[in-house]
Amino acid sequence: MSSNVTGGYVCRGKLLIHIAENGHSYELDCDESTVVEAVQRFIESMAGIQFGDQLLLCGDMKLEASEALGAYKLPSDEQEVFCFNKARLQANAAPPPQEQIETHVIPEPSPPSSNHDPHPLDNAVDPALKALPSYERQFRYHYHCGHAIYSRTIGKFEICERLLREQKVEERAIDIARRNLDYFFKILNQNYMDFQKCYTQQHRAHSDLLLNFARDIEKLRSCKLIPALQTSSRKCLLDLVKEENLRKWLENCTGSHKQFDNKVSQFKHVFGKLKHDVEDLFSSKASLPIRDLELMIKERYRHINEQRSIMQSLSKDVSTVKKLVDDCLSSQLSSSLRPHDAVSALGPMYDVHDKNHLPKMTACDSSISELLDYCKNKKNEMNIFVHSYMQKIAYIQHTIKDVRLQFNAFSEAIKRQDAVFEGLKVVRGIGPAYRSCLAEVVRRKASMKLYMGMAGQLAEKLAIKREEEVRRREDFLKAQSSYIPRDVLAGMGLFDTPSQCDVNIVPFDTSLLDIDIRDIDCYAPESLVGLPFKSEKPGNSRTSLSMSNSSTSSDVTGNAVVTPEKYESEDFDVCDMFDVAGTSKIEVENAKLRADLASAIARICSLSSDVEYESLDDSRADSLLKNAAEKTAEALQQKDEYVKHLESMLKAKQQQCQSYEKRIEELAQQLSDQYMQARKCLGNNDAAYSTKADDCRSEILDHTERQLACRSSELMDEISCTSNRDDAKDGLLPTMTSKPQEVDENMTDSSGTQNLHLDSSMMDPQRDEQLLATGSSLDVLPSEAPADPSLSAAKVNADVVLELQRALEDKANQQAETESRLKSALEDMSKLGLELENSRKLLDESQMNCAHLENCLHEARQEAQTHLCAADRRASEYNTLRASAVKMRGLFERLKSCVNASGGVAGFADALRSLAQSLASSASDAEDDGTVEFRACIKVLAEKVGILSRQRTELLDRYSKAEAANKQLSKELEERKELVKTLYTKHQLEKQQVTIG
Repeated sequence: MSSNVTGGYVCRGKLLIHIAENGHSYELDCDESTVVEAVQRFIESMAGIQFGDQLLLCGDMKLEASEALGAYKLPSDEQEVFCFNKARLQANAAPPPQEQIETHVIPEPSPPSSNHDPHPLDNAVDPALKALPSYERQFRYHYHCGHAIYSRTIGKFEICERLLREQKVEERAIDIARRNLDYFFKILNQNYMDFQKCYTQQHRAHSDLLLNFARDIEKLRSCKLIPALQTSSRKCLLDLVKEENLRKWLENCTGSHKQFDNKVSQFKHVFGKLKHDVEDLFSSKASLPIRDLELMIKERYRHINEQRSIMQSLSKDVSTVKKLVDDCLSSQLSSSLRPHDAVSALGPMYDVHDKNHLPKMTACDSSISELLDYCKNKKNEMNIFVHSYMQKIAYIQHTIKDVRLQFNAFSEAIKRQDAVFEGLKVVRGIGPAYRSCLAEVVRRKASMKLYMGMAGQLAEKLAIKREEEVRRREDFLKAQSSYIPRDVLAGMGLFDTPSQCDVNIVPFDTSLLDIDIRDIDCYAPESLVGLPFKSEKPGNSRTSLSMSNSSTSSDVTGNAVVTPEKYESEDFDVCDMFDVAGTSKIEVENAKLRADLASAIARICSLSSDVEYESLDDSRADSLLKNAAEKTAEALQQKDEYVKHLESMLKAKQQQCQSYEKRIEELAQQLSDQYMQARKCLGNNDAAYSTKADDCRSEILDHTERQLACRSSELMDEISCTSNRDDAKDGLLPTMTSKPQEVDENMTDSSGTQNLHLDSSMMDPQRDEQLLATGSSLDVLPSEAPADPSLSAAKVNADVVLELQRALEDKANQQAETESRLKSALEDMSKLGLELENSRKLLDESQMNCAHLENCLHEARQEAQTHLCAADRRASEYNTLRASAVKMRGLFERLKSCVNASGGVAGFADALRSLAQSLASSASDAEDDGTVEFRACIKVLAEKVGILSRQRTELLDRYSKAEAANKQLSKELEERKELVKTLYTKHQLEKQQVTIG
């Protein structure tokens, strides 16, 4: 069905509209400028659904009556509109009527008769020729009977397909309603989960306050005040408050806690029932799956094909018999085919028609009729199911609205519970406040040292500036006095000098308590702060503090203390502090550390109540996470720098060892050459001694090579281990801040000692030249022997022996010196190995600590992401509520201005009409139900006020007309009175005249 409601606009598309309650569909010719109201009027005229009962949905969008279709990107071939009848969604709505099927009645053809349809061959003499027209009429009758059956079957089958399409439409309508309900229920369920989370946290905190009230009271009673603060009425922390008032407050909080717990339990039961209803609704399905019905219709379509083939056969037989009859009429029948043969051939064809074709078509029609009845029953069942399903959805949506309204009440109740328990939280707040105050005293005492240090540093900087200025002035006068006389320079005032800067500090904070950082735990133990953090174990709070809020360094005693990242004054630099006015650098640094530790203690005392039960707000959580991220990044950077330093140091040591090894090999080669030359000189007599010397030399070389190889392998292992740790890219604990510098200094000193000890002896070129010269002299001695062997042989042998003994003594001394040097070098290398082992242990410890820091950071990021998501949801909900409230406030202000508008009733009606039109033009899909209802009320009010205004105007017109008519009648009455008076006077005069006459 089609209709055009666009007036003079050119049709640009068709809008497909489905009725959800029965699956009927309509097509509307329209364009993007067509308003939704026109579509609703069309639906009202076609489907009979009242205008006010229509709810139009396109996907997840609701169509407003005042908007144009172009606002929803309609009409479109890919979009379809579903119309829901609000009247059918009510609980007392009547069930839908039974489906009315209208089939097109096709009458049966009348039997053939020669009287009604005469033929020229009816009077033929030959019975065969006379039978041919009868066969033609019978075949035509069979064809018309088959066509009637086929037409009825086609009509029934089309109705079955239409019923299937309507059921598919109803199924899609149910899916849309389910998606809409699922969307709102998911929002409600998320709100409920957030409420339960908030309530659980609050309930756990309040229950802990109530259960541990006696313990907290005893804790305050057991904590004595500092003797300087004690009075006759104040001995402990419990004396700072009235215990009786706290007991009364405890009773009030206990009653309120139980009452609110009961209310939440009831609300939980209501929400559980709602959730159960929603789950049951989503799990329910239609009695007959549409896919089975669709398969059944497709399977029965074979009957249509079978009837179509039979109709083709009947049509062919009619053509055949007609041709035979025409041939006989024209006397052109072939001699080979006699009329008797034709009649005998038509007889079996008639039997096939009568006994096969027509019964088959009737059977197919009956099968399609059964299918139609089945589809009709399933369509009625589907209508009933859709009706009940939509009523359930409407009931659940109404329940969802009620639950949403209860959320606001429970949110206010949670705030009231916090206000009720606010007085009871004093019991938990006294201890942290007292500990924080003591920490503030320590901080202020330490800040005076810092203040003095900063003043001394400033004075020292000014003194340096003054010396520079004095030197500059002296240099200037020295350079210019040779040209300008001194009296002229003095007249210019160039001989003045800058004055000294004297920094004096007036004493302050003289009334502070005489306590130190260790007195905080003595007079205000850490147990007063409250329960330990969730992420730490009891007894590890100080460790967690140093891990999360500070790094560690060493004080003058060598103990690890907590140091923050940065002090408040960026201009103050402890590393550049000089000894000024009795305040040394170490004193100022320790004072800075004590002040920072006291600040950290005070900060933890103020935050303990917030993070105790995971109630930390998002802004503070973000700041803590940001600080932790910055500290972790700094630790990672320090670790990377230290690893690079170790790698460079190990490479330098490896190069030194390689140089030592190379030098030892050179010396060993020189010794080997000298021994070889000496053995050639001594001959066989000294072979044993040479062998002993070679064995000693080889033993020394082997021992030296083994030591160097061992140390080289250890160095390579250290380097590879360091490289593997560097690849892990984990963070470095703050405890490594001061250690690298100590390791560097020790290793530098040891390496310097090694160089001085070995380079002066092992790398002595003069000693090498002496050794070479000695070897050369030994080689020359035999060639310079006297010519007479008998006289000089003994003398030469004695000289050679003495020379060799001296050379051996020198070699032995050199060997002893070499061994002592090698021994010292090995000792130094063992020390270096110990230092490297310590460095490796430190790196292993830093690796474990870095892994722990990474885990903590990952958990903190996940928790922060959770808080951020919750905050985004709450912010979006708050923005939505605030925008709705602002919009309603604006609407009420506009209504108020209409009420207060001047101009009487007509002006009020015009103002209301303009307000209704502006509200209709500014409507959007994002508005809530309250705004829509307000707009509808304004529209109805404007219409009713307009009607009253028109009635008043009509009454005023009628009154004015009546008044004018009354005035006219009064005027005529006066004229008649005057006329009557005149006539009366005239009559009297005439009467008098008659009397006189």
